Amino acid sequence: MKAMILAAGKGTRVRPITYTIPKPMIPILQKPVMEFLLEVLRQHGFDQIMVNVSHLAEEIESYFRDGQRFGVQIAYSFEGRIVDGNLVGEAIGSAGGMRKIQDFSPFFDDTFVVICGDALIDLDLTTAVKWHRAKDSIATIITKPVPKEKVSSYGVVVTDDDGRVKAFQEKPKVEEALSTNINTGIYIFEPEVLNYIPSGVEYDIGRDLFPKLVKIGASFYALPMEFEWVDIGKVPDYWRAIRGVLSGSIKNVQIPGQEVLPGIYTGLNVDINWDRVDIIGPVYIGGMTRIEDGAKIIGPAMIGPNCWICSDTTVENSVIFEWSRLGLGVRLVDKLVFGRYCVDKTGAAIDVQAAALDWLITDARQTPPVQTPIERQAITELLGSNGN
Repeated sequence: MKAMILAAGKGTRVRPITYTIPKPMIPILQKPVMEFLLEVLRQHGFDQIMVNVSHLAEEIESYFRDGQRFGVQIAYSFEGRIVDGNLVGEAIGSAGGMRKIQDFSPFFDDTFVVICGDALIDLDLTTAVKWHRAKDSIATIITKPVPKEKVSSYGVVVTDDDGRVKAFQEKPKVEEALSTNINTGIYIFEPEVLNYIPSGVEYDIGRDLFPKLVKIGASFYALPMEFEWVDIGKVPDYWRAIRGVLSGSIKNVQIPGQEVLPGIYTGLNVDINWDRVDIIGPVYIGGMTRIEDGAKIIGPAMIGPNCWICSDTTVENSVIFEWSRLGLGVRLVDKLVFGRYCVDKTGAAIDVQAAALDWLITDARQTPPVQTPIERQAITELLGSNGN
């Protein structure tokens, strides 16, 4: 069976992570989001998978290649051009990407699934496809019910009593919402739906295709299902995903490594004197990471591989990406450290290099800088000495 993963977006709401990592490659405890999607697709018999790529396309292609090691076949459709010898992504919309693939050579020749590449899901696709076919639908949206007070954060799908889609509401006010079923970015299509997508232009599934199907009265349905769905559309979403995995509330993601103490997991060859550090789980520490004496880590927290956490440093409710060195006495509360950026849980970022603070958050492969007491005090105040 055939499927498509939408992976061409720039992921602007997940910056600064997506400056160097495409959104489908964002790691959930060292494993890219898209890899989890491949596992779900393969489990339900979808083994021929097309991926449209654009922004940082080579990162996705070099990791997944032809899909053999994941038990599937993968091919890629690039959206963009070459400028001065460099690939420049120019995404053409989710529906435009589908049409581009079909125009190249008719790939979609039977019922197929399309999934956004930026969410963790645990969905019974087999049941969903059976329902779609029983309705003789050309397009089905998989929706998920949410508490009414949360509808303003999502796109709401409005249906009649039979499940036929009648309208959409984009992030409506709670009092104006006509439904509590939200669009999850998971779709089931028949090939004929491609007849409603123009060739060679930017065209979006939600913004353009679906309203057209409603307008013409097409056989277009929504199927509400209860399943695990963790959207990673924004930095705060990613934060919640990591916390959910570590706390155990997200069931379909296993914490890697070895549980060395209750709630504390490590990768290979971590350098820690457990008698001289204070670590309160749930915490994951990646392989080849050094935690110096006197450091304090309070979970939920993730320390990536090859990091270096210096003495007297505190990491609380934070996410530290690989190759990060936190200098002596740094206090990080509710922060995400990614390369040269320190991000709070609302998504606001500090470029520590531009702010001339990279002597305290640095690449672990660099020669450690020498810190003065004044510098230590400055970074403590900037990054939340009072836990703010």
